[in-house]
Amino acid sequence: MTLSTSHRPPLADEVTAKLRQMIHSGEWQLQQRIPSETELIQGLGVSRGTLREAIKALAHSGMLEVRRGDGTYVRAVSEISGAARRMYQDHTEEHILEVRLGLDTQAASLAAKNATADDVAALRTVLAAREVAWHAADFEGWARADWEFHARVAQASGNPLLHELYVSFGDVFHQDLLKQQRKGRLDGLTNEGHGDLVDAIEAHDSAAAVASVSQNLNSCAEWLRA
Repeated sequence: MTLSTSHRPPLADEVTAKLRQMIHSGEWQLQQRIPSETELIQGLGVSRGTLREAIKALAHSGMLEVRRGDGTYVRAVSEISGAARRMYQDHTEEHILEVRLGLDTQAASLAAKNATADDVAALRTVLAAREVAWHAADFEGWARADWEFHARVAQASGNPLLHELYVSFGDVFHQDLLKQQRKGRLDGLTNEGHGDLVDAIEAHDSAAAVASVSQNLNSCAEWLRA
């Protein structure tokens, strides 16, 4: 009698994949605290040890962050974003901005070629929410909307890898916006890189889209040097 060898992956790997998918799908949002151990054990039908092994793997990849006495939070939407987030801690704001310039201009150029009417409508909706938040002095909401706008431009590029790389800047970008706001003398509703960028995307004008992004990021660079 020949014993067959099972090719089924270890249970912890299966659970890790399930948790990863919950993050990828948006079921667990960025910065959100995930359900408690007890809830997950019951929902997944696994042991505490298996669950902890899966969470440890995703924490090591940078997707989750375990906070003692508080719970476990989603810190990145993919392993790429998690690794990038850790790397950013070792680099200056100027270096990060220089990398963003490359990603932003490419995203703008591709979005001008590939964006649909629905993409353009979504971008204008986010800009409207950004304006409302700024006038209401809801600076957290304003920063979130501003970041969502840029992430949606990257999404409209039609290049999923570029979008994923861009999203990895989320934490850093959000905090930089709030730093600028707290410093004062900030025009929180700049048209450069925002309203005029949408106009260029809608007109399928790649050159104008790139020029708008460059002007906006050059202003950010001046703020960093100030």
